[in-house]
Amino acid sequence: MAVWRRGRGPAVGAVVVAVLLVFPGVVPNAVGNLGSLLETFLPWAGLAVPVLMVVALLRRSVPALVSLVGPVVAWGVLFGGRLLPAEGEAAYDLTVLQHNVDDANPDPEGTARALAAAGADLVALEELTPEALPVYRAVLGAGHPHHAVVGSVGLWSRHPLVDSRPVHIRPAGVDADWNRGMRSTARTPYGDVAVYVAHLPSVRLRLPEGYDTARRDESAAALGAALAAETLDRVILLGDLNGALDDRGLAPLTSRMTPAEEGFGFSWPASFPVARIDHVLTRTATPVTTWTLPATPSDHLPVAAGIAF
Repeated sequence: MAVWRRGRGPAVGAVVVAVLLVFPGVVPNAVGNLGSLLETFLPWAGLAVPVLMVVALLRRSVPALVSLVGPVVAWGVLFGGRLLPAEGEAAYDLTVLQHNVDDANPDPEGTARALAAAGADLVALEELTPEALPVYRAVLGAGHPHHAVVGSVGLWSRHPLVDSRPVHIRPAGVDADWNRGMRSTARTPYGDVAVYVAHLPSVRLRLPEGYDTARRDESAAALGAALAAETLDRVILLGDLNGALDDRGLAPLTSRMTPAEEGFGFSWPASFPVARIDHVLTRTATPVTTWTLPATPSDHLPVAAGIAF
């Protein structure tokens, strides 16, 4: 009994970590959106295991050490496969690339050249500014002669683009000049594909709201409705969604689309990525592989994916 009491704290902690890994939905969003905050950084919950192990060893508690099996297994089942090398790259038909280029980017030309060199068929950009837009048009236009821009988001393509138009994802109370959603039809050799580019509102940690995701969630719901109404079978969504795919606030999107999520693919912040908030999602198409590109002067990493039809 004395041995158990000596390690009761880390043992209980291990059980809590295992439960949160497997069932993050038990944490409600009613108070400060703590559930979404946990889901955004869920893979990092595994770091609690070595901390609890050290405590268990210092207390010389065998039960506490045994209890760590739960969170270790839970993390391994959920995320362990992302650490394994790919078995072999399957063929894909289209390469897509998405990047929040940062409206304060000091070198848009260098950024554009790096993106052009990636060889993607479709390049989606967010945080385009009127000053930088001509640079992206000039550099990307050489290999991507077709493009469309709506507000601060744009799409460049090797294949013709038609029916380009805004997608209204502006949350209530935001200025009318806020335009961060668009849709185009890409006329690819494999048939028409509806391509959406979106930049959902940023989230903030602040008092008294806590993890403030209200506007992002509202925008995600509007985008989800637009995707549900899309008449083309093949759909690709490229964007900075300001949330991880585990975040329940993105359920209007993840419930309708298949994400490209091979590996962890953390994309933000570029200096030390801890979360993947930049995404590629598809419908009636298969994301075969995905990867991040080297950093540009932006605070996000570019994210690419190979899509098979």
